[in-house]
Amino acid sequence: MMTATPMGQALGLVQVDQSTVAIKESFGKFDEILEPGCHFLPWCIGKQIAGYLSLRVQQLDVRCETKTKDNVFVNVVASVQYRALADKASDAFYRLSNTREQIQSYVFDVIRASVPKMNLDDAFEQKNEIAKAVEDELEKAMSMYGYEIVQTLIVDIEPDEHLLG
Repeated sequence: MMTATPMGQALGLVQVDQSTVAIKESFGKFDEILEPGCHFLPWCIGKQIAGYLSLRVQQLDVRCETKTKDNVFVNVVASVQYRALADKASDAFYRLSNTREQIQSYVFDVIRASVPKMNLDDAFEQKNEIAKAVEDELEKAMSMYGYEIVQTLIVDIEPDEHLLG
């Protein structure tokens, strides 16, 4: 988030808030990562802020429908906590256009590869193993984009409502 007064902008001063980094460009090319604080950005010689990246932990809840080995449809609800890494902020900003969709795709992929090999009872008993498999895959994939997976949980496994009925 940029907080600068009109006078500050005219002078080329920008403020980067705590838990945030700014992506600085020179004539449209990546220049450097600006840490929290006040910075001088002489716009008249092509310096500008391309955007901001939060370093706070974010949470994404993913609901994935799949079928177990014993032909029961279930909704698996996963909760993924992730954050951008300051030292890889340029990768996080430039290499991935939609972080949440990318994470969701990997979660779907792992759940749909593992749960159909289990019976319904086993899926309930192995929630931690499913979460670990999702976390391992996400960690491998997202680290190349400058993100850290803080924690992954399987919050719930909901059998099809016709089964409960």
